[in-house]
Parts: sequence; structure tokens; C-alpha cells
Amino acid sequence: MFEGKTAVEILQIGGFTMYVLLFCSILSITIVIERLIYYGKSAKVDREEFMARIKRSVKAGSPDRAMAICAETFAPFADVVYSGLERSGRPEHEISNAMERMITMQVAKLERFTGVVGTIGNTAVYIGLFGTVLGIIRAFHDIATTGTGGMTVVIAGVAEALICTATGLAVAIPAVIAYNYFTKRTGRFISDMELCASEVIELVGRK
Repeated sequence: MFEGKTAVEILQIGGFTMYVLLFCSILSITIVIERLIYYGKSAKVDREEFMARIKRSVKAGSPDRAMAICAETFAPFADVVYSGLERSGRPEHEISNAMERMITMQVAKLERFTGVVGTIGNTAVYIGLFGTVLGIIRAFHDIATTGTGGMTVVIAGVAEALICTATGLAVAIPAVIAYNYFTKRTGRFISDMELCASEVIELVGRK
């Protein structure tokens, strides 16, 4: 049915909901690419190796060097460690509170825009179904107006309308997969930050 038709013509067949789905698709892909790049940069540093360098510097009596290492390292846990080292020698609860605040800030950065992808994944199918229903209504309306065509027109109209549902699924499935991946990846970053925070308290905190 769609042989020889251009992408624009197919979009026009599906109606305005196809343009909504196209926008959702572009938005989702843009966010996914941006997040993958951000996560890739943030995950380049090995946590255990990083903390070994921090411990060596602190135990050698060079907390400033340890803070410099944090400053030059692009990783969420590096900022958490830096916030703890800034309060070196203070009571444990002060160090812990500072690092918890930093973890909260880092989680907000890690989850930036991911909610949009999740929303697209949850709603794209319904947008597609909405377009399909409108297409079927339009097909029946055409029959009622012209009084001709019968089942042939209905079937053709339904077939064209179903492209909205197919497109909605094509947009939703990758978005859901991406969102689940983001959630899992963020959880790993949180675990790394919490482990670093615990090690910093043991390293520089006092009762």
C-alpha cells in the first residue's frame, strides 16, 4: 500500500499524530545520544584506582594533592570525594552530610532529561493508537459521506490508519529500552559514589 510513496506522503497518510510521533522520536534520539556521551565520559575513571590514589595522597600528608586529583577527574564520585576532603578532620556527620548533598546533586545531573525518554516510551503507543482511531473514524466518515466503497474502503482506511500504531511502537520500544538502561547505569554511579563516600569518612573523619 505504501510502495512508491515518500516519507512525507506516509506522514500525511497517518495524519497530524505522525508529526507528533516524529517529534517524539527526534527528541528521544537526541537525549539518548547526549546521555550516552555523558555517561561514557563519566565512566572512564576506575573507582578503585582513583580511591587508591586519593588514599596514598592523604596518608602521605598531602590532602591538597588529593583534592587536586579530584578536581582534574571527570566522574561523579570525584566531586563527592572532593566535598568530603574539603571537610577533612571535622566530625563524621558533617563530612557525611556534605557528601550526601553532593550525591544528590550528581544524581540530578545523571538523571537529566531521562524522564522525558521514559515519558515518550510510556505515551508513544497511545499517541499511535489515537492516530489509528482517528484514521478509522475518517474512513467510516468517508463512506457515510460518499455512500460507496463498502468494506474495500474501510479496510484500506484501517490499513493506512494502522501506520500510526506501528510508528508509535517503533518510537516507544527503543525509548523504554533506553530509559531502563539509564536507570540501571545511574544506579551503578550511585553505588560508586556511596562507596567512595564511605571510604572518605573512614579516611579523614573523626568521631
